[in-house]
Amino acid sequence: MKESSLNPPTENSGTNAQDTTHYRVDTLGPICYDDMKIPVDTFMGTETRSNTATDFEKLPEGPPCQLIDGELLMTPSPSYEHQNLVLEIATSLREFVRTRNLGSVVTAPMDVYLTESYVYQPDIMFISSERQHIIHEKIKGAPDIIVEVLSPSNASYDLGHKKEVYGQSGVKEYWIVDPVEKSIEVCLNREHEFALREKTQNEGVVRSSILTGFSLQIGELFSS
Repeated sequence: MKESSLNPPTENSGTNAQDTTHYRVDTLGPICYDDMKIPVDTFMGTETRSNTATDFEKLPEGPPCQLIDGELLMTPSPSYEHQNLVLEIATSLREFVRTRNLGSVVTAPMDVYLTESYVYQPDIMFISSERQHIIHEKIKGAPDIIVEVLSPSNASYDLGHKKEVYGQSGVKEYWIVDPVEKSIEVCLNREHEFALREKTQNEGVVRSSILTGFSLQIGELFSS
C-alpha cells in the first residue's frame, strides 16, 4: 500500500466524532469527500492549490478518487444497476478481445493518467495490443476505447467535460451507456473531438468501429 499523506483525526483533535470522512491534508490541495469539496485551508490555514498527477500518486489505496482539473474528487459507490451493466458489457468485450488476442480489457477502479491535471477511472476500457506499453501499475496514457455507464450524479459530466478531455487525450472511441434511456451512443474521435457515430435505443445492435465485429444487442443488455 502507498504511504498515506492523509491522517485521520484523533480523538483529541477536536473534530466532531460523527465527522469521520474528514482527514487532515498534509501536502495535497483541495479534497472532495462524498461530493463535498474540502480545501486544504480547512485544516492547515494555508492557501489552496491545484493538485497534479504526482500528488495523486501519493494517495493511499482506498475509495475511488479521480483528479479532475487539479481537484481530487471522491463519489459514492455506483448503484447495482450500474455495476450490473458494467459487468455485462465488460464480460462481452473481454471475451471478444481475448479470443482474438486483440489487447486488454480493464474495469474500474483503475487510474488512467491522461494529463498532469486529469486522472480518471473509466468504467470500462479497451487497450489494443499495439498500446500495451501504457499499462504499468496504473494506465499511463489514453485507452483505445472507453465505456462510461451514466449515473444520476455523473451524467452531465460524462456527457460534457469528461468527454472533451477523453477526446483531447486521444481516446479513439467513446461509448456512453444510459440506463434511463436504455440507449448507447458510440462516438468517434475526429481531430481530438468526438463526433456521434450512432445512437441506439431500446432495441437493435450497437457496433464498434475500432473493434471490427464487436457488437451488443441493446434489448438483451438492458433486460439482463
